[in-house]
Amino acid sequence: MGALPWLLLFLLLQGAKGNSGDDADTEEVVAVLQESISLPLEIPPDEEVENIIWSSQRRLATVMPGKEGQPATITVIDPHYQGRVSFLEPSYSLYISNVSWKDAGCYEAEVNMRTAQLSITQLYNLRVYQRLLKPRITVNFEISGEGSCNISLTCFVEKGGMDVTYSWLSWGDSAGSAHEGPILRASWRPGDSALSYTCRVSNPISNISSHPIPAGSFCADPGYPEKSSTVFCLLAKGLLLLLLLVILVVSLWVIRVYKMPRMRYLKRNRMRLRKRGKAGPSPA
Repeated sequence: MGALPWLLLFLLLQGAKGNSGDDADTEEVVAVLQESISLPLEIPPDEEVENIIWSSQRRLATVMPGKEGQPATITVIDPHYQGRVSFLEPSYSLYISNVSWKDAGCYEAEVNMRTAQLSITQLYNLRVYQRLLKPRITVNFEISGEGSCNISLTCFVEKGGMDVTYSWLSWGDSAGSAHEGPILRASWRPGDSALSYTCRVSNPISNISSHPIPAGSFCADPGYPEKSSTVFCLLAKGLLLLLLLVILVVSLWVIRVYKMPRMRYLKRNRMRLRKRGKAGPSPA
């Protein structure tokens, strides 16, 4: 099969349309913040490429493949990508290192053929995400006059960004149940089984769970959080007093050690003066 039939078959598979590229499908690519990503480029086999133009908002770089084993001529135009991009042979896919938030967006690769006087356009949508930190949970509860306890758990994650999903898992009953969303509301009565709740956050590149929260403890002992705080404060005050006492004892010991040689010296001088006084007056 000649080069032209190969090219026509490739164009049909890619959905490209002549020079315009309006019918080209957009490929979704997901990248991790401060890591590397590759935008794969496909070129018809046995075709001679004149040049490849990569763009994102504006022209990013131009690649001119070398002839007869010669290296390609690469010109990076956009200073935002200077020193962070390379082009992987043989298709010259775009490789971006140290991905930043500003790298997110649409990309376009225009492949211009030398023999068939045609161009192929491939489109990409790059989405950048950050690996999630461990979520934190705040607990609010209210005990009604009937003895029931209404609990509200709120899960949040710092620097979560977009496309973060929240789910809750409850443990302690016969079958663990799941709930969607960052806020979980539940009720508890004396005699109910003690349930623990875990929040799980996820985005397209990572997922992580919180520590289990024994929500029943807040209802069974309303002073649970305050008592923990009070014990911590008392412990901190005790350690502070102990530290001050140690500093005082060490200071007194240092002062005593410093004064003892001086007191001995003064005592010896007094004894010498007394001996001289007993010797009596000298003869005329």
